[in-house]
Amino acid sequence: MLYIFGGLPATGKTELARFLSSMFGAVHIRVDTIEQTLKNSGVSDLYDEGYKVAYALALENLKNGIPVIADSTNPVAASREAWLNVARTAESSYIEIEVICSDQKIHRERVEKRLSDIPNLILPSWESVTSRKYQQWQSACIVLDTSGKTPEQSKQELNRLIVAHNEKKDGSL
Repeated sequence: MLYIFGGLPATGKTELARFLSSMFGAVHIRVDTIEQTLKNSGVSDLYDEGYKVAYALALENLKNGIPVIADSTNPVAASREAWLNVARTAESSYIEIEVICSDQKIHRERVEKRLSDIPNLILPSWESVTSRKYQQWQSACIVLDTSGKTPEQSKQELNRLIVAHNEKKDGSL
């Protein structure tokens, strides 16, 4: 199974991705980590190289029967379609999960107060987050709003939504 996360920075994606990774014994592939490692190695002009590495790692693990959690902003339809192509190539099931924070005040506070857990990663400012290109996600199977929830509540809700999604999918076969 490929779990495809997406959403603006500081919505809770990585916290939820780590939770699922632990819960399912899945590989957690985080594009931020890949991109910062490339930068730390001297690659200065990144476009989609981090995503390309992530797609390759995900495909390899899925082909080996290992579930994968894809953790990235995933801001445009092209990157989302590329993840779907990874799942199709691996002949794997997938779930698209968009994480949002609908309360702008809470979201801004998260952006401004969070700390990086990746060495040398410079986190985006609120202005950067709100001005970035983020296309509406039409195909997300699950949309989880973390606004007003503790991380634990969001994890419990994600678990319930995945179970409900899988039950619905199994019932429609």
